[in-house]
Amino acid sequence: MSNIDYKKCNTTEVIKQAQNGDLKATEELIRRIQKNVFTMFSYLTDKRQDIADLTQDALLKIAKNIHTLQDINHFKPWINHIVTNTYYDYARKHTADNQIDYDEGKLLELKDKMGCEPGEKCLFSEMDKIIKIAVLGLPEHLRIAIVLREYEGLSYYDISKLTNTTIGTVKSRISRARGKLQEQLKEFI
Repeated sequence: MSNIDYKKCNTTEVIKQAQNGDLKATEELIRRIQKNVFTMFSYLTDKRQDIADLTQDALLKIAKNIHTLQDINHFKPWINHIVTNTYYDYARKHTADNQIDYDEGKLLELKDKMGCEPGEKCLFSEMDKIIKIAVLGLPEHLRIAIVLREYEGLSYYDISKLTNTTIGTVKSRISRARGKLQEQLKEFI
């Protein structure tokens, strides 16, 4: 449509242009959010191929439906809504194989490897893996709540809307998830 360099534009301008049907703006918008979408799915399932497929599905939905976003200030919650619903659809279709292959031995194996390389980068990378394994070991309803709260920064109210539960249920799930994570990670903290 135009010769605008979207890499230099702020996200609000890119969203507006994408809503007007500018394909270059839509491509730039997808490029900016794809890592966050992938990361969110990686905390919801441990199946690498499924994470990639879920990410692609969610990004396609975002690209196709960007024109339906009514308030640009609600872009992040709108994305979270799409990601959450995409995951719920996936979970319904894969109920038989939806159990996360959680093995406490993985935590111990990673703990033993923490001194594998010098430097803080290795330590933080290993801790991230340990935390991710612990999060993936949570029951689905707790995992979704804690990921939306801690990784996406959503309010209890927003999480209750996304998960169709009460705020009290959300608070309870997050509290239980934190307790389970604290118990699993007590050797590391």
